[in-house]
Amino acid sequence: MQEISEHVFIEHTYPGVVLGAINWPHGLILIDAPFRPDDVRSWRSALLNLGGGVDRMLINLDVHADRTLGARLMECTVVGHEMMSKVFRNRPITFKAQGSETGAEWETYNGLGSVRWAPPEITFTSTMHIYWDSTPLVLEYHPGPAAGSIWAVIPDQKVAFVGDAVIVNQPPYLIGADIPAWLDTLKILTGKEYQNYLLVNGRNGLISHKHVSQQIDFLMRVQTCIDPLVAAKGNPEDTAAFVPDLLKWIEFPAERRQQYTNRLKYGLMHYFIRHYRSSGELLDE
Repeated sequence: MQEISEHVFIEHTYPGVVLGAINWPHGLILIDAPFRPDDVRSWRSALLNLGGGVDRMLINLDVHADRTLGARLMECTVVGHEMMSKVFRNRPITFKAQGSETGAEWETYNGLGSVRWAPPEITFTSTMHIYWDSTPLVLEYHPGPAAGSIWAVIPDQKVAFVGDAVIVNQPPYLIGADIPAWLDTLKILTGKEYQNYLLVNGRNGLISHKHVSQQIDFLMRVQTCIDPLVAAKGNPEDTAAFVPDLLKWIEFPAERRQQYTNRLKYGLMHYFIRHYRSSGELLDE
């Protein structure tokens, strides 16, 4: 566990997502959860060493299974954007690990079995302030990466957990994305307000503003690929041809190629369907 600011910690040793913990007098505010039961137990044990108040609150930064599968096992109040509730209402009550090839991290691990989802018990639409200390934690809705994408920001300490808004050294998840809205969200991070912030993304940990610019460039390349296909009235399956070229812009270990190929292939096809072949309904992730 790494302390990145006073009473603010991150943990990146578990697969899936980078976890956060804010240790305030009223209790612990947790950012996302591990998806493997053994990792949940290990994380909860590690949190006991932080002490602090007795209450616990878990914030899910979006609906992706990598960060929400373990939420129920954390045994605390879950907070998320109102769109999360809509997505969970469309999901089966129980998650069953099957042979999916979406490129998600949970698919690379066995033994998950059946898991009951934990829909958020507290939701908000635009902004929510949590006063568990003399200064607030601000939850902000920032659309683009996925349904219900939010940031958890501590303005007084200039720390922002930005979830999957920026992903480094791996392709982003596109199935639930809205690229124009995502680009608008990223422009916020390039502005003066966030220039001196510690930025924590949901997959790598601490990132720099250089990584924000790289994410913008990649998303613009994706849109540049898709626009001519839309104009030509192409098929969703045609988006698979864009994958090899897009992967050239990302540095990643060779053993991850198949997983990341699947992620982009699946994401591009469903992004195309949702935005150009359907009514734009929320998709599960």
